[in-house]
Amino acid sequence: MNVNQPNIGKFSWTYGLLLGAASVIFNVLLYSMEMHYDQGWAVRIVGVVLMIAAVVLAVSQFKKANLGYLKIVDAVKLGAGIGVVSAILSLIWYALLTNVIEPDFMDKAMEIAKVQAMAQNPQMTDEQWQQGVEIQKSFAWLTYPLGIVVNVIFGLIIGAIVGAIMKKTDPNN
Repeated sequence: MNVNQPNIGKFSWTYGLLLGAASVIFNVLLYSMEMHYDQGWAVRIVGVVLMIAAVVLAVSQFKKANLGYLKIVDAVKLGAGIGVVSAILSLIWYALLTNVIEPDFMDKAMEIAKVQAMAQNPQMTDEQWQQGVEIQKSFAWLTYPLGIVVNVIFGLIIGAIVGAIMKKTDPNN
């Protein structure tokens, strides 16, 4: 093992904070344009592109700091670490939005979802809708841990792909 290998944790924190900040800025922009209820594919794609950019940049800089060498496992660790840090920042924004900035966020989101659900399923009754809402409310706390898990999984996958593309083995090890 390279004794002078750069610290993966430091890179994970740095690029995780950058990704988290970029995600929060993007979500603040959505909020300012009153588009924060839109969770369509365009919004999700922007999030994935931001994560890919952060992981690629982090792995690239880590490889450069490691004398041009990179193991796939290091890229995977970087991706996962970046995912955790950025998820925590994003969830802090989400908690602030739903509890402080716009406390009735969930009610408005449910109303928008109801209109969409009724359009897709016209035979649904209000009673069925309310049952679904109650079930969703009882599991709302899962948003936070699931957000972290999903980010970590995406980070792992992106890190593995980027690591496989950029890997370079140190001949001395």
